[in-house]
Amino acid sequence: MTNGGNLLASIPATLPDELVDDLFSGQSFRVERIVSRGHASPDDFWYDQDENEWVMVVQGEARLQLEGQAEPVYLAAGMYINILAHVRHRVSWTHPDMDTVWLAIFYKL
Repeated sequence: MTNGGNLLASIPATLPDELVDDLFSGQSFRVERIVSRGHASPDDFWYDQDENEWVMVVQGEARLQLEGQAEPVYLAAGMYINILAHVRHRVSWTHPDMDTVWLAIFYKL
């Protein structure tokens, strides 16, 4: 079976919460599209995942805070980062006036 789509399509005009779409998955990975518009992690919240996460900003801008690093990582369209399992991180900022579209691949080695 073959399927396709457009990462920049079907984005609602209003986005009270981040939009997360599971695109496909396998035995040791899953691929998600995430759309943010001014969304950020709560101040006291950190992701601490059992999986590695490779994430790329397809459109927009964001900042990720990695625990133990003083400065956040800035990401713009085309930029990516690989976050190893159990590296605590949070989204500290996404652009409030445009959609930030992420492509995230969660995987286990």
